[in-house]
Amino acid sequence: MADLPCHNSLTKDKVSLSLAGCYMGALARASGVWFPQWVEVLAQVRLPEMRRQAYRQAVVAFLRFCKASRQRATVASARQFMEQMERQRRLGVSQLATWKEALNWFFRSAREVPKESSGFSGQRSVCRDEKKVARNVMQVPPLAAADLGGTEWERRLIRELRTRHYQWRTEQTYRMWAGRFARWLAGRRPGGTVLNATEADLQDYLSDLATRQRVSAATQRQSLNALVFLLREVLGKALGEFGQFDRARRMKRVPVVLSRDEVRRLLGTLEGTMRLMAEVMYGSGLRLTELLGLRVQDVDLDRQQLIVRAGKGGKDRVTVVPERLQPALERHRERLRGLYAEDRQAGAPGVWLPEGLERKWPRAGESWEWQWFFPSRQWLLDPRTGLRRRHHVLDATFQEAVRRAARKAGLNKRVTPHVLRHSFATHSLEGGMDIRTLQELLGHKDVTTTQIYTHVMQKPGLGVKSPLDSL
Repeated sequence: MADLPCHNSLTKDKVSLSLAGCYMGALARASGVWFPQWVEVLAQVRLPEMRRQAYRQAVVAFLRFCKASRQRATVASARQFMEQMERQRRLGVSQLATWKEALNWFFRSAREVPKESSGFSGQRSVCRDEKKVARNVMQVPPLAAADLGGTEWERRLIRELRTRHYQWRTEQTYRMWAGRFARWLAGRRPGGTVLNATEADLQDYLSDLATRQRVSAATQRQSLNALVFLLREVLGKALGEFGQFDRARRMKRVPVVLSRDEVRRLLGTLEGTMRLMAEVMYGSGLRLTELLGLRVQDVDLDRQQLIVRAGKGGKDRVTVVPERLQPALERHRERLRGLYAEDRQAGAPGVWLPEGLERKWPRAGESWEWQWFFPSRQWLLDPRTGLRRRHHVLDATFQEAVRRAARKAGLNKRVTPHVLRHSFATHSLEGGMDIRTLQELLGHKDVTTTQIYTHVMQKPGLGVKSPLDSL
C-alpha cells in the first residue's frame, strides 16, 4: 500500500495497516526498524501540535508493545499492535486512523533518515549488522521526554515518579501495575477508573492476584507497593493500614546451584568479555545489576577488592576479587582505555551518573574513573535525556549469553546469571567459610537469608551421610 499523507484526516475504511511500501518490503518485515532519533525528526515535521502529540503517543505505545511482547519494530508487529488496539476498543475510529497514520509516518521516516545521522561522526556504523541492530532497538526504552502518559492519572504518576528521581526501571514497573489495575477496574464495573478507585478496590484487586491469577508473594507485594504509591502519593487518597485481602502463599524455594564441574563446563563455553563477566559474578558473588553497574574505580586490583555501590537496599559493600582473574582484569582494563580514548575523540557525552552527582560535577561522566567496567559495544539512547552515550552491557545480552552457554555445555538445570551467585555462596560454605562472612560478602541484611545455602550444600550439616552409604 502506498504511503499515507501525514496531513489528511483519514477514515478507518481508507486505512489498512499494510506498511510494505513504507519500509523496504521484506527487510522491514524480517529485521525491523532502527530509528532512535524519531522524536527529534517528529519535532521538525510541520503538523498541528495536537496531531504531533497523537503521533508521539502512538509511536511510544507501539514501541512499548514491541518491548513487552519481545518483538522487533516490524510491519508484522505493527499490524498486531493495531489489531490489539481495535479489539480492546480503547480508541475511537478517528483515533485509530490517526495512530495508523502515525505508524505509517514512523516506518517511512525510518527509511528516509540517512544511516549516518543515527550516530556521531566518530562512531562506527551501528547499522552494519541489521539483525543485531533490530534486536537491540527494543531493549532501549523510548525517550522519556516524549513518553508522558496518555491519561490524566498516568501523567500525574509519571510526574511524581520523576520529581522524586525514581529509577527508570521502577517507573516502568509502577506504570505497568497501574495499567493492569486500570484495566481490571474497567472490566469490573462501568465507568471504573483509577481516579475513582477506593481502598476496597485495591484490596479486591490484590485478592484477585492471589486467588485467580495465582501470582507469587513477591509479585503481589510488588503490586501492592506500586498501587499504594499511586493512590496515596499521586492521587492523595487516604489509605489505612489495611490487610483485609487474600495474600499469595509464600513458597520456600531451594536455589539452583551448579557443581564445580558444571561451573567449569559453563565457563568453558563462554568467550571473551562474556566469560570474564561470568567469572567475576561467580568469583565475587555479585548480583547481575551489581556486576553491570561496576565502574573502573570500583575494581581495586591492588587490594583485591570489588566495591559494590548502592547495592540492594542502597548499601555499599566490599567483596573479593579472585586472584586468578587479576591478569585478565588488568588486560580488560587496558582495552577499556582505548575505547575511552575513542569516545573522547568522538565527542561522546559522559556516561550516566546519579542525578545528584551529575548536578554537583557535570563533567564527571567524562572522567576515566567513572567509566563502566563492562561497557556496551555501541552507543545507546539514554531514556531520560535523549543523549546517545556509552552504556554498560545490557542485562538481556548477558542473560542470553549465559543461557546459550548452558545449552551448549549440556547442563540439566535452568541456568541464569543469578545461579552463579547461588553457586558462589554454596561453594564458599562447602569450602569452610563461616556464614557471617558470607553474609557480608553477599550483602544480605539478615543471616537467615544466607542460611538457605546450607540446605543445598553437597554435605549439609557436619558431614552428614546417608544411611544407604553405610550398608
